[in-house]
Amino acid sequence: MDDERFHLTLTAGGLPVMHGWWGKRPTAEHQYRSWIGSWGSIDGARIVLTERADDGEQVLASWPEGS
Repeated sequence: MDDERFHLTLTAGGLPVMHGWWGKRPTAEHQYRSWIGSWGSIDGARIVLTERADDGEQVLASWPEGS
């Protein structure tokens, strides 16, 4: 298992605030929802969940939607 397959990032005002890596998608998706609840009220917050693949990273979810 690749412990750094799913990447979660939080930026605010275009600047990185924090990030994390997970090997299992359900864990990463749980963290994504948790970060929205914990950090979503920060002005200009953007939370993105990506999956690392051989050809780069694919966005799985982003908050706010459409960002």
